Amino acid sequence: MRHKKMYCSKCGALEDKVIDSRPSKDGKSIRRRRECVSCTFRYTTYEQIEQTEMRIVKRDGRSEPLDKQKIIGGMLKACEKRPITLSMVEAAVEEIITSFETGLEREIPSRTVGAKVMEALHSLDEIAYIRYASVYRQFEDLGEFIDEIQQLGARPKRSELQTEMFKA
Repeated sequence: MRHKKMYCSKCGALEDKVIDSRPSKDGKSIRRRRECVSCTFRYTTYEQIEQTEMRIVKRDGRSEPLDKQKIIGGMLKACEKRPITLSMVEAAVEEIITSFETGLEREIPSRTVGAKVMEALHSLDEIAYIRYASVYRQFEDLGEFIDEIQQLGARPKRSELQTEMFKA
């Protein structure tokens, strides 16, 4: 197996040989030990997947970098005083971001992010879902809010945690 040549950090020569190659501790990169053919200096390089920045396109056309903490913060706000742990929210956000990373798009409409968050909250806690939906969908009046609650009642999906809470 041929590896790309690297400049030696000591003498600047381009001839080296890879003497060891293994995955890094986090599994997200390859660690390579190299030895310069000219001066025998040994050094380590890391090879990793190049990641392009995902951006969120706002309703008004502006875009900003996808901010994981902002998504977590919005979900936590909706989950206040609900039996939802931080680790549950973080896991849901990881799933959301992974779903975006597997797609080919690097610019994601904010409405798509909101829809994914609502979907995740719906499976975690229906009250948190309604709280988030009320802000995200910007209900104009009580009728829209009641309609959303009635539609929620028609959906079969409930979290296992909620089922446990209602057992006698």
